[in-house]
Amino acid sequence: MTRGTTAPNRLRRVDRWLVGVHGTALRAAPRAPLVIDLGYGSSPITTVELDARLRAVRPDITTVGLEIDPARVQAALPYARPGLEFRLGGFELPVDGSPTLIRAFNVLRQYHEHEVAGTWTALTARLARGGLLVEGTSSESGRVAAWVTLDRTGPLSLTLAGRLASLDSPAVFAQRLPKALIHRNVPGEPVHAFLQALERAWLSAAPLTDLGVRQRWIAAVGSLAPRWPILGRAARWRLGEVTVAWSAVAPGGDLRR
Repeated sequence: MTRGTTAPNRLRRVDRWLVGVHGTALRAAPRAPLVIDLGYGSSPITTVELDARLRAVRPDITTVGLEIDPARVQAALPYARPGLEFRLGGFELPVDGSPTLIRAFNVLRQYHEHEVAGTWTALTARLARGGLLVEGTSSESGRVAAWVTLDRTGPLSLTLAGRLASLDSPAVFAQRLPKALIHRNVPGEPVHAFLQALERAWLSAAPLTDLGVRQRWIAAVGSLAPRWPILGRAARWRLGEVTVAWSAVAPGGDLRR
């Protein structure tokens, strides 16, 4: 499913977001949640980390890591434990039951853009009621990441997350946009307009740099709120995140802002 490399903590930003933003939903799930990590890569470590982080919120979860490479599945088996397993499989999701969460990172980047919508539909159709698909891309170090969150109705939001201490410009997020958007970062597309607006806000907030990069980022994101449907509060912005409603950045969407 993915030929990419992986490393410890590469996906910590999305995991932290899942716990912080959707931990309440996990706790409220009427049955023990099933979590799928789709295409975990050359090492199962990020699946192990996902399981540990979500288990702190909901101890009875079952986490299943899926890979289409038999050698990768075999190499992951020593990491299995009660509630954490590894199986051969891909988009068909060879599991019993409906997942509460599917995390698919650095997977669809290998596919063509026109294949994304069908894959999203197939995966979200398997979700439990109230379940989520989180599909995105991260840098090799995990310092920059971007993901789309979907439920059974379709895409809900786009999140950008980065390590503020090393953030020179929000332009870095353009390199990590999910497959559905990365080729749309051109003039005339909403995601391009959003990234441009974020860059302008970042530059305008430069006088706050003496107070720290976190304060600069919070001010930049906050200044977008009057014209863009920014989701979440400053507590999330402090972590180097910004989440915007999908309707504002969807390909071919409304540019009137």
